[in-house]
Amino acid sequence: MWTFYRKKEKGEEQAEPKGFLSRLREGLSKTRTGLAGRLDNLLYGKKQIDEKLLEQIEEILFTSDLGVAATRELIETVQAGVARKELDQPEKLRKALKEQIRQFLDVVDIPHSMPGPGEPYVIMVIGVNGVGKTTTIAKLGYQAREQGKTVIFVAGDTFRAAAIEQLQVWGDRVGVEVIKQKQGSDPSAVVFDGLSSALAKRIDVVLIDTAGRLHTKSNLMEELEKINRVIKRKLPGAPHEVWLVLDATTGQNAVSQAEIFHKALGLTGIILTKLDGTAKGGIVVGICRQMKIPIKFIGIGEKMDDLRPFNAPDFVDAIFG
Repeated sequence: MWTFYRKKEKGEEQAEPKGFLSRLREGLSKTRTGLAGRLDNLLYGKKQIDEKLLEQIEEILFTSDLGVAATRELIETVQAGVARKELDQPEKLRKALKEQIRQFLDVVDIPHSMPGPGEPYVIMVIGVNGVGKTTTIAKLGYQAREQGKTVIFVAGDTFRAAAIEQLQVWGDRVGVEVIKQKQGSDPSAVVFDGLSSALAKRIDVVLIDTAGRLHTKSNLMEELEKINRVIKRKLPGAPHEVWLVLDATTGQNAVSQAEIFHKALGLTGIILTKLDGTAKGGIVVGICRQMKIPIKFIGIGEKMDDLRPFNAPDFVDAIFG
């Protein structure tokens, strides 16, 4: 799989844009304040680590949306270190928490099948309404084109006319063809047409938009499963990726969404949007710890380049410094 990084072209202004790590720190400022900032305030001036301090740390971790399992494991790690006299200073405790969180995020990204010669790399993008799914597809398409790839968008959300129109607007904006039918058409038929077009034109990347109604509706899961089967029949080995887009501001609700979608389709990756607008960035840790599904991209702003491949060390450093 190629990386979605924008290459600087010749002739662009000499002044370097703000470094990505600085932008990441800025985008995660609310999470940093809510998690690392509160920890630092709690630990400042402390001389010893006692049970009351551990309880306060536990509360900070839990209310930062790391989740019950991740919080419990972190506290148990700290308690064990304290018992062994290894964590006898607050700064050592902070360092231990940071390292354990980084390990939670270090999920193995298992390589998936690659397309054959002349076949497209098919990415099925799923998620509930309002998470920024269509905008995310547009950003992925833009960045793939910046890498010299040919791209097609498939308007598989035929339930809402606005969804088709929105994808078309983005397609026009980033210069990507959109395969679509009228509202109410069979989504699987649209996807079949999209793959047929991609094969005929030897397109590099196919990004499939899908309906985003409530994930608790069983018929909608069945619709997504049908689309998945149609893709597999049309192009064995595809979809090469099934990416779930989640809104980071929803906190722990994002985990329940991931569980349901993963059970139905077998997710290969997760994209977390709107991290710049929330103090609940700890959900990244909770999802990795609980689901063991790699975070592929994170969204930290509105610009096309603000959807970035996820890097665990960079993420932890942006929060803890």
